[in-house]
Amino acid sequence: MAFALHERLAADTLAVATLDLCELRLMNDARFVWTLLIPQRDNIRESFELPEHERALLWQEVDQLSALMMRHTGADKMNIGALGNMVPQLHVHVIARTDGDAAWPGPVWGVGQGQALDDETREARLTMLQTLAADIGS
Repeated sequence: MAFALHERLAADTLAVATLDLCELRLMNDARFVWTLLIPQRDNIRESFELPEHERALLWQEVDQLSALMMRHTGADKMNIGALGNMVPQLHVHVIARTDGDAAWPGPVWGVGQGQALDDETREARLTMLQTLAADIGS
């Protein structure tokens, strides 16, 4: 069975790149540089459901993306989370946070109204993330 992205993730995010295990997507919210890594496996809700080698690859992709995003965005802190309460498909949020951002120092979830990316910001973030994605994995 082919990988199918949950409809909510498809609606709220933009495709960036395909990594060895995950699909990298950008959240359509201008307030944060907010990405998601979604393992391209069907019917997986929790990371422990992945085979051990894929679980290791997931966290390798999370770590590499986090380090690259921190360097390229000037983030003060990287937030990483896999909540899954609203969307059951396993996905890991990787969010570059800066002191004074719209939710600082609290979590990004449930704070204010999301602000859709304008064309210029969307293209700049997609280009930056596609460049970073080329340095992840093999």
